[in-house]
Amino acid sequence: MRPGHQSRRLVEVGDIGLEGHRPRPQLLRPAAHRPTNQALVRWFNDPAARAELASAFQAPCPGYPFLVPSSGLVGGLPWNAAYGPYDPFNPHPGIDIFGLGAEGTVPVRAAYDGWLTREPGWVSAVIIRHDDPLHPGQTIWTYYTHMADLSGATSYILPRFPPGAQDVPVRRGELLGYQGVYNGGPDARRIAMHLHFSIVRSGADGQYLNEAVFANTLDPTPYLGLALNDPDGAQYPLPCLPPPGS
Repeated sequence: MRPGHQSRRLVEVGDIGLEGHRPRPQLLRPAAHRPTNQALVRWFNDPAARAELASAFQAPCPGYPFLVPSSGLVGGLPWNAAYGPYDPFNPHPGIDIFGLGAEGTVPVRAAYDGWLTREPGWVSAVIIRHDDPLHPGQTIWTYYTHMADLSGATSYILPRFPPGAQDVPVRRGELLGYQGVYNGGPDARRIAMHLHFSIVRSGADGQYLNEAVFANTLDPTPYLGLALNDPDGAQYPLPCLPPPGS
């Protein structure tokens, strides 16, 4: 964060809480009955089932602009989730993709063409500025985090994107790094290997807002073409939605 830019306040790790967000009625649902939560529980309790729950996308879903940025249990913790470490006052501001494989081996790719920034001091995260393909003339950002080992001593972000990098052009599908387990250091809450991905709004100054605040993020469903907003009846692996207008 740069001094004087409150709108740029973005913590590096994605799995944290927020303050001041009012709950919405649709969030008040028992976790045990959410299909996304059931898939996540199965992922961890039955490793033999992971291959049938996982997805890998080589191209965007037909009719949608963004590429799913990594492979595995896509949306294992979806946008809008009010369970796990989250609740109705503190819903999940992005999606989590739990990869198959060892940390540092599951690729993370740019969801769309844009300009990448890695703030000084960011160990495991990058953010990409985009011209919004669904709302021409507007700017949005995609945020990618947890790309480092537990201690933060080893970052899995490519050397092409060092701390302090600003406005580096990237193309949709370009390799950014690999999934990891960094969540703030060895004394922070432990997490399973995954990518936390979110779509972040711009402030009035055109800079990214604080991703930890749920209201500053966008539903990824219409960008990725997957039901990633904790819908009723979700099935895994998630299939592409029908093209818009079909």
